[in-house]
Amino acid sequence: MTLIFSFLFAITILTLTPGFDTALVLRSAAAQGWKRASATALGVTMGCLVWGVAVGLGLGALLLASEMAYNLLKWVGAAYLLYLGVKLLLNPRTQAEESQSVQGKEQSYFACFSRGLFGNLLNPKVGVFYVTFLPQFIPAGASVALWCTLMALTHMLIGLVWNAVLIGGSQYFAAHLRRPTVLKVMDRLTGCVFIGFAAKLALSRR
Repeated sequence: MTLIFSFLFAITILTLTPGFDTALVLRSAAAQGWKRASATALGVTMGCLVWGVAVGLGLGALLLASEMAYNLLKWVGAAYLLYLGVKLLLNPRTQAEESQSVQGKEQSYFACFSRGLFGNLLNPKVGVFYVTFLPQFIPAGASVALWCTLMALTHMLIGLVWNAVLIGGSQYFAAHLRRPTVLKVMDRLTGCVFIGFAAKLALSRR
């Protein structure tokens, strides 16, 4: 139960942190309306689900079969999370990232969905993050594929709820989330989360 609450807390904080996906959805809401922004958000969150299933079916099996692979991935993952955490703590953003690829007048819903989906799938950091982040919350002896899929589904649902809030109040939230003070606090809070889980991952055993 502690693992579940830890995962929910961490993934919620990470979902609320402004980034490329947030900028993509907000820009779509401002330029194309809530319906197309919703299609974009669905594409983004579907990308998370695809990554989670891929990790569970492929890399999850490798982790169970090879202790060497597990330890190698554990240390690489811990180093990566530590790097991200320190970087966010020492160099928090003061400006929101803007997507330069977002254009569009009256694009189809499928085009908006595809833009969100491939924007997520083609970002290798999402896959690396899932590989290093999700295994920490899998109970001993549990099915890696099942738990990775369930956690990815949870991430997807939280993302959909957050995106719905962003789209519904896009004008208000866009202004406040881009304030330098808010960006600094969110980045540093996320940095602390990354560093904490880097330490937990490094000290964990299979």
